[in-house]
Amino acid sequence: MEKEEKKAFMLLKSLIFHYHGLDEDEQNMLNDSAESLDAFDELQWANTFIAEDYLSAFDRSREYLNKVISKLEKEKRIKYLLSVWQDNDKKGYLTEMEATAMLNLAKDWHIEKEIINIVKQ
Repeated sequence: MEKEEKKAFMLLKSLIFHYHGLDEDEQNMLNDSAESLDAFDELQWANTFIAEDYLSAFDRSREYLNKVISKLEKEKRIKYLLSVWQDNDKKGYLTEMEATAMLNLAKDWHIEKEIINIVKQ
């Protein structure tokens, strides 16, 4: 995974986890992801990007993610979004806001149908 792709992936995860306030379990999952990808700098960048303005974080992130992730092959787009969905499932709950945000991104990336079919199973 290239640096720009790592930044986008860490931004995606961090953005969704910040939706209701980042808790300790979510921070641990972010740290685990950063460790497995050697992406601590990218995680720091993502958290700083979000903290610049929490109110506009989703719109700014969506714009950035659309530039990077929407250009990736379909399988990667599905894999990345599904990974975030599954991490939310691991923490024991998925808020309506988080699900809606991920479905909006899936729609942007033309993978909405695939994501819905996978999570229904």
